[in-house]
Amino acid sequence: MGASASKNAESGAHGGEEGREEGLNDHQDGGQLYVSLKMENYKRKGELIPHVYGSVPLVGSWDAAKALPMERESASIWELSFVVPPNHETLDFKFLLKPKDSSGGCVIEEGPNRLLTRGTLQGDSRMAIFKIDEASWRAYQENLQPSTVRGIPDVSINAPPENVENGSSASLELDIEHYVVPAPSASANSGLVYAANLTETPRIFTHGGVFSNMDGPGGSPYPYRDSGTSTTARLKEMEIVVPELPKVFSGLGLVESKSVGSFCSLHKQDGQRGLFVDRGVGSPRMVKSASANSFTGNLSLDSEAKGMPAAAGAVAAAAVADQMLGPKEDRHLAIVLVGLPARGKTFTAAKLTRYLRWLGHDTKHFNVGKYRRLKHGANQSADFFRADNPEGMEARNEVAALAMEDMISWMQEGGQVGIFDATNSTRKRRNMLMKMAEGRCKIIFLETICNDRRIIERNIRLKIQQSPDYADQTNFEAGLEDFKTRLANYEKVYETVEEGSYIKMIDMVAGQDGQIQVNHISGYLPGRIVFFLVNTHLTPRPILLTRHGESRDNVRGRIGGDTVLSDRGELYSKKLANFVEKRLRSERAASIWTSTLQRTIITASPIVGFPKIQWRALDEINAGVCDGMTYEEIKKNMPEEYEARKKDKLRYRYPRGESYLDVIQRLEPVIIELERQRAPVVVISHQAVLRALYSYFADRPLKEIPHIEVPLHTIIEIQMGVTGVQEKRYKLMD
Repeated sequence: MGASASKNAESGAHGGEEGREEGLNDHQDGGQLYVSLKMENYKRKGELIPHVYGSVPLVGSWDAAKALPMERESASIWELSFVVPPNHETLDFKFLLKPKDSSGGCVIEEGPNRLLTRGTLQGDSRMAIFKIDEASWRAYQENLQPSTVRGIPDVSINAPPENVENGSSASLELDIEHYVVPAPSASANSGLVYAANLTETPRIFTHGGVFSNMDGPGGSPYPYRDSGTSTTARLKEMEIVVPELPKVFSGLGLVESKSVGSFCSLHKQDGQRGLFVDRGVGSPRMVKSASANSFTGNLSLDSEAKGMPAAAGAVAAAAVADQMLGPKEDRHLAIVLVGLPARGKTFTAAKLTRYLRWLGHDTKHFNVGKYRRLKHGANQSADFFRADNPEGMEARNEVAALAMEDMISWMQEGGQVGIFDATNSTRKRRNMLMKMAEGRCKIIFLETICNDRRIIERNIRLKIQQSPDYADQTNFEAGLEDFKTRLANYEKVYETVEEGSYIKMIDMVAGQDGQIQVNHISGYLPGRIVFFLVNTHLTPRPILLTRHGESRDNVRGRIGGDTVLSDRGELYSKKLANFVEKRLRSERAASIWTSTLQRTIITASPIVGFPKIQWRALDEINAGVCDGMTYEEIKKNMPEEYEARKKDKLRYRYPRGESYLDVIQRLEPVIIELERQRAPVVVISHQAVLRALYSYFADRPLKEIPHIEVPLHTIIEIQMGVTGVQEKRYKLMD
C-alpha cells in the first residue's frame, strides 16, 4: 500500500509551511500491511527533516523522540516504508519535522491525526501545515551552535587582570550586607538553634499537659498497640530497677498514666507490608504479596509502601535487596550514639539524620535529653547524673527506655532508620537497649571519642550557652562548673563500646588526623553511613549557592538547552565576581564549582584567582524530549506528560530524561565532597540542582524540593560549623 503526500514550501500566515496529500494505494501480503509514505516538494529548512510518528510502536507510539525519519528519494521527495503488524487494523499517524537522531524539539503537523484503516486512508485529503514560531526557530538554531566554552578545561584558574576597571555598572556597594534579603520562612536556620530541640517529641506528651499518643513537633497521632506490658515492667524483667514515679512531673504539670507505653511484635505486621519499586510517575509499582512469590501491578500513586525509601537508583536497588534477602530485624536500623557529654553526639546525629532523609530514607532523631527535660524538668544539678544516685539513675534509665520504645513503635509503623541520641556510657545501659531491640531492629552503636581538650572546652561553653539545662542559669561560670562536675560523674563510669556492631569516631571533629574503627558492619546503608561519617567534620566554612546568570532560554521561558547569557545575565556574572572577591578576600583556598553547561561556565568566567571545577553532576535536570520546549508547548503537545508532572513533580521523570529523585542520586558525591571540603565553595548551577542541594542543608522534606524558591541573581550562603547550619541570602539584582 502506498500513500503519497505532497508538501509545498509555501509560508503560512504564522511563519509555517504547508503541504497537501494526494492519494492512497494499498498492498497486503499474508496479513501484513506494507506502508509507503512520500512527501513531495519539501525544501529542507536547516537541520529539520520530515519524520512520521503514530499509534504503533514501530513509529514511536506517539513518542516524538522515537519517530521514524524519512529518507530523501530525490531533491524534493522524501519517502518512508515500513510494515504494520497484522494485529493493527488501524494506524493513527502524523508528520513532524525535527533533526535526525535527535531528542530535541520538533514541529508537529497541525490538525487532527491521519487515520489508516485496513489499508484505506480515512477522511478527505488535506494540506499538511507545520507552524514554526520564529522565536522557537531562533532558539533552536542557537542550541545547534557550538558551545562557546568548548576549549575550557574541566579544571582551570583565571589570573587576576593587571588593570581592573572601577566604577562600572557591575560594581557593588562596599558593604555587601546592603544586599541581604530575608530568607523564606521554611528555610535553614537563620539563627542559632539547639539541635536537641529539633528532635522528636515524646508521644505521651501534649501541650495540654496530659498523656496522649502524639508524635513529633506537629503532634500527629500514633495509636499504641497495647501488649499489656508497660515500660516499667519490661525494665524490671531486664533487672533495671525503676521506682514508683511521681504522679506529676515537676514544673511541667504533666500527669502520668498507669502505663507509659507498650511493645508490640514486629512480625505481626510483616504480612501487611508490601514491596515496591517506583520507576517514576505513570509506571506501575511492583507489589509482592506476603503469601505468594509472584509480583502484581499496582497503579496507585496515593500511598507509599512502608519500609521503603522514596528514592531512585542505587538506594532503591539496595532497599529492595535488603527487604527480600535480609533478616526481618535488619529492615529497620537503630543508630545508638555512645559518648561522653560535649563530644558532638547530637551534632553528629543531626547531620546523619539530615543526610539519610535527603537520600530518601524515613529517618527520625530521638534525643533522650529532651525526654528527660520534659519529664523531670531542665534544672537538674550535676548530682542528678551521679552513678551512685539511685533515684537519678533510675529516672534516666526510665526516660531512655521510653525514648527507645517510641523509636521502635515508630519503626513498626514503617520508619526505617532511628537515631538514638544519649550518652549510653555503660555496658549495662547498652545491654538494656539491645534487649529491647531484639528481633525488632538492628542496632549499630556509634561512639564519638574526642581527646582534644581545646575542642572539648569549646563544646562545653557552647553547651552552657545553648542547652535548655542552663537556660535559667544567669551565672555563666556557675553553669560551667556544674557541667564540668556532671562530665566528671560520667567519666568515672564510662565504658567504651566493645560489643555488637559499632562504629567508633576517634578525634574526627576537626576532620584531620582522626580515625574510624568499624566492627561487624555490613550492608548498603551501614556502608553509606560509614562513608558519610568519614568525610564529615566541624570546620566552619561558607558554601555559596547561586544560579547562572539569566540565559536567553530563561528570557524565552524554555527549559533545558545550552544557550549563552542574556545581557542581564552577563551583568550578573560581573556582579557575582565582584561579590566573591569581597566575600572571600581572605579565603584564597576557596574554589568555584560549575556544571558543564556553558551558561554556568560563562557566569563564572569573570571570577579570578580561584580554581574552577566543572561537574557533570551539577548539570540541570535532563528534560529529555521536552528539552528546549516551554511549559505551554508541553501542555499543548504532550498534555498527559504535563498532567503527570503537575501531579507529582518529585517523582515525575521526563521521557528519556530525569526526575528530581534521579537528580538527588547523582548529587550524592557532590554532597559528600561539600562535607569534606574545609575551605569555602561557590556552586554555580541550575534551579532543579540547587533546589536539591539546598534541601539537604535546610533539611527540607523531599516532597518540597520541586517547590523551593531559588531565584535568579541571588546568592544563598550556607554557613556550616559546630553550631549547625545557618543561611543568609544576597540579592545582587532585581
